[in-house]
Amino acid sequence: MAPSFLRVMSLVMIVSIGMSCCFGGKGFCRLEFWPINIDFKTSKGLLVHLREFSIQRSCVRFLVRLVPNSNRHLSRNTRKGMSSSDSVSLSTSSSESVESGKSRGRQVDEECTSSRGMVSGIPMETVREVREDPPEESAESNWPAKGGYGWVAANVRNQSSLFRWSRLLNSWLNCTPVIAKGVSGSIVSLERVNAIDRVCHGQEGATKKFFYMYMCHFSQLHVRLPLDDFTMGVLRELDVAPTQLHPNSWAYMQALRILCQSLYLEPSPYAFLYFYDIRPHQPTSWLSLISRSSISRLDTFSQSFKHFKDEYFKVMVKEEGKPYFLNVDGSTKFPYSWTGTPSRYKDMRIDELSAGDKEVAKTLMKFVDKLPTKSLVRVYNSVHPIIDIEGICLLLKLC
Repeated sequence: MAPSFLRVMSLVMIVSIGMSCCFGGKGFCRLEFWPINIDFKTSKGLLVHLREFSIQRSCVRFLVRLVPNSNRHLSRNTRKGMSSSDSVSLSTSSSESVESGKSRGRQVDEECTSSRGMVSGIPMETVREVREDPPEESAESNWPAKGGYGWVAANVRNQSSLFRWSRLLNSWLNCTPVIAKGVSGSIVSLERVNAIDRVCHGQEGATKKFFYMYMCHFSQLHVRLPLDDFTMGVLRELDVAPTQLHPNSWAYMQALRILCQSLYLEPSPYAFLYFYDIRPHQPTSWLSLISRSSISRLDTFSQSFKHFKDEYFKVMVKEEGKPYFLNVDGSTKFPYSWTGTPSRYKDMRIDELSAGDKEVAKTLMKFVDKLPTKSLVRVYNSVHPIIDIEGICLLLKLC
């Protein structure tokens, strides 16, 4: 039997998700609550789907509150408690959502009390939490905005980041690999941005060199630090910072890397760019690679990256990481900050390529059908990557 406050005809489901995910075509990647007006029957179905998603993505924590749509159903004390932090927490066990935060060693100021219950066979608990963000992080909202970026599109320079909050960034990094296997984690420091930082901002006032990255680079595209020579070479040839290149274009780079690896080819920036046109826009915005339909061998990347823009953070280069990210003379191996004049490529001819680049391009063009970019990117997260890539090639009758 459902609790009494759930048996009303109209409810407001308030979903608070501390990590980015996509559900029902909407991106849930906010610190504040997400209200959804529903009836009880609908709420049960949505709870089931959220639970299934939480099982598949064990690092995602859902806090769900079911609140009557009319305050007349609640007493004054109940309204006060519900409006602050009473919530129904979905987890694979009734106490996992509380204990998981503690087990990861995140030390935050919070008070928790809970009571267990069941709704539609789903183990849940009502959790009351009070969390305070560090006052210095909250105070940054009053800082004056940085000027001098009129050459950047307004939707870029006005976009703040969720990772101004250290607690949220740490929660993400606890379950998202960023550093490549076998590489020391001390080569970089992953740090939050402040309230007025923007992804297009340069190095003004910085005492250490840094660049921005989006969380989707690591969580969905399986990029790892340090960046390899091929990736840095593409950024250098395009004259763009990592966040200036649209994630869909990063997917093409990742797909080509794993494909060349399976074919024992050395990927190169020019062999990659041969298959694309690049048309920068003014004012400067995210740069996208445009496939040359007559020769491109990677299909359109179908993953939606509508909600990547507010998930950037700083990658600070530490002393141990300088050989990976800086040249001997101290210059950067790729642009760290957004540039106003990215390179333009259109209809590159095969005779413009070196002998090695021609070999790569001509080998890739032997594929009759377009290659599945999304499947190739998923290979990075595979237990048996070589087996998976060979399976893809066999399906396409090349290997």
